[in-house]
Amino acid sequence: MKLSMSMFVSALTLVLLVSGQGYGEEDVAKFPSKPIMFIMPVPPGGTIELGCRLLTKEAEKYLKQPIVMINKPGSALTVGTAAVASAKPDGYTIGFSGGPPLFLTPLLEKVPYDPIKDIRTIIQIGAPTFGVYVKADSPFKTVKDLIAFAKQNPKKLTYGTTGVNSMGHLMMEQVAKREAVQITHIPFKGTPEVQTALLGGHVLFGSGDFSPALVEAKQIRLVMMLREDPSIEYPGVPTLKELYGLPYPMYISIITQKAVPDAIVRKLEETFARAMKEPAYVNGMKELHLSVSYRSGKDVDAYVAQSYGYFSNLLKEMGVIK
Repeated sequence: MKLSMSMFVSALTLVLLVSGQGYGEEDVAKFPSKPIMFIMPVPPGGTIELGCRLLTKEAEKYLKQPIVMINKPGSALTVGTAAVASAKPDGYTIGFSGGPPLFLTPLLEKVPYDPIKDIRTIIQIGAPTFGVYVKADSPFKTVKDLIAFAKQNPKKLTYGTTGVNSMGHLMMEQVAKREAVQITHIPFKGTPEVQTALLGGHVLFGSGDFSPALVEAKQIRLVMMLREDPSIEYPGVPTLKELYGLPYPMYISIITQKAVPDAIVRKLEETFARAMKEPAYVNGMKELHLSVSYRSGKDVDAYVAQSYGYFSNLLKEMGVIK
């Protein structure tokens, strides 16, 4: 009797396992069978959000389901990132990430997610445009001009960013360290305030995001791109990587939960990769002055882990964290 019961339990377990595998495979084959939620951790109307909307619109054609964008801004993008990380890992909640919420902010403050254990990247779809810029009529034509002024006038070279420990701040402090100069950082609430201060003569240069319209109107001039690869949008402007060998890991990617099945992530990545080739997306990104830049989710995740280690060491060296 005991042997029969044991055999029955074993057989039942085998049936459940087999049926479970078949059900999982069937789900993946049918995915998606309902709308997908796309969480944007930034307010509506920004260039990156518009770029993501361009892509999701093209991706809907292949997925045969709507992708519903929901804005959840706040706390340096960590509110929206946390919403993605805590969602059910079934592929129906994805979102935008630009890097810092995964490898910088978690080092500076407590966040309700582990950027390495809880999140995986589906795909990188582009790259934003950041730079160091001066007024168009400024006597500073190059970064070397800025450094030369700083050497002759300690602490008088003022610059604005969107906040203390922002990427624009941290990297300029590294440049100052490399050049052995003292510069003065003035934090602002956002990019519009930085640019207003620059045009009003309250700071000598800005570091970080900027308005392409001001460049086109010849009100500001770029002297260095804050990125690792040359900018197609602004050819001839040297990069931070080129001049100083420093990283600037800012990108536009789509993330989801770590536990989402590989087959679903693969399907999403392939779909978004196809959508990236659509003329509407390519042309739209060009109009937004954003680069179309593909990188696999696996490669981005490795880059996130590398960047997390880099900024951990950097912030410790600066005495910001222990």
